[in-house]
Amino acid sequence: MNRLGVLAGGLVLLLLLVPILAPGLGAWGGADGAGMEAITEEHPEYESWVDPIWTPPSGEIESVLFSLQAAIGGGVIGYYLNATPQD
Repeated sequence: MNRLGVLAGGLVLLLLLVPILAPGLGAWGGADGAGMEAITEEHPEYESWVDPIWTPPSGEIESVLFSLQAAIGGGVIGYYLNATPQD
């Protein structure tokens, strides 16, 4: 293996391990929670006017559905990029 491959592999490992091992970076929060928190800070009397149609029974199922959505979106984008003529 050449030096560039080793360097690239080390960089990938570093990028994977830093967020996991660094204190404080492991707490992942979604944009929905941050947005709701900001709204209630500014306007405590705000009431949500839309309720979810369906709530997944667990966080794991929600993660799987989100991953499936991302995979389908990636497939659509990949198909489009492959189907468009190249100059």
